[in-house]
Amino acid sequence: MTDPRDLFDLTGRVACVTGASSGLGRRAAVALAAAGARVVGVARRAEALESLCAEIGDAAAAVAADITDRNAALAGEIAAPFGAPDIVIHAAGLNTRQAADDVTPEGWDQTLAVNLSAPFFLSQALVPAMKEKGWGRIVNFASLQTTRAFPGGLAYGASKGAVGQLTRAMAEAWSPHGITANAIGPGFFPTELTQAVFDDPDRAARNAAQTCIGRNGRMDDMDGPLLFLCSAASAYVTGQILMVDGGFTAK
Repeated sequence: MTDPRDLFDLTGRVACVTGASSGLGRRAAVALAAAGARVVGVARRAEALESLCAEIGDAAAAVAADITDRNAALAGEIAAPFGAPDIVIHAAGLNTRQAADDVTPEGWDQTLAVNLSAPFFLSQALVPAMKEKGWGRIVNFASLQTTRAFPGGLAYGASKGAVGQLTRAMAEAWSPHGITANAIGPGFFPTELTQAVFDDPDRAARNAAQTCIGRNGRMDDMDGPLLFLCSAASAYVTGQILMVDGGFTAK
């Protein structure tokens, strides 16, 4: 029997985190490093990635890139600092907040490119190395809008609904090789993506009241669920969406 204290230990693992320059992606990178993993942060903003690496130390490296480019060399760049990743977290996200009547082709395409296409194609590029090891963890980022419709969220909601099915399809395809694929669904956390929500105190309070717990998320609320999905603790969990929303979707 595995010592329960070792279930969440990521010592010796390599993790790739997209969207690591800010918000929940940055928090994920810090949490995984604290659990023993070496972490490669991927984002477009090089300066923010440098700040992340300074915070974590020698266990972190950065790759400044646009994940929507489908660059065949990106997987190699990610593997260069510490070796091929065992864990990939797709935390990069985009929400144009365009009303249904105002959705533009450009906004639609950009939203799906970041939220849906990039997680698939980057995973596809990293999976062969995971297959060789017989071990891997893929964590997609779902959303409240994976199952709920919000005003001004048609493109975003469509992409996040698709992430739910993408996660199940990844699990079906790759879990026989020891690679689990799950998604985490955040409620309202104070990040750049939700700044408009938290800038409106009344709206933030209404969202808090909608949860079972009675408050919006704090960054440290994400640590345990992420470590669970990235570690040996979730060895028999795949194709699932874990909502970390204080019970928002339960009411």
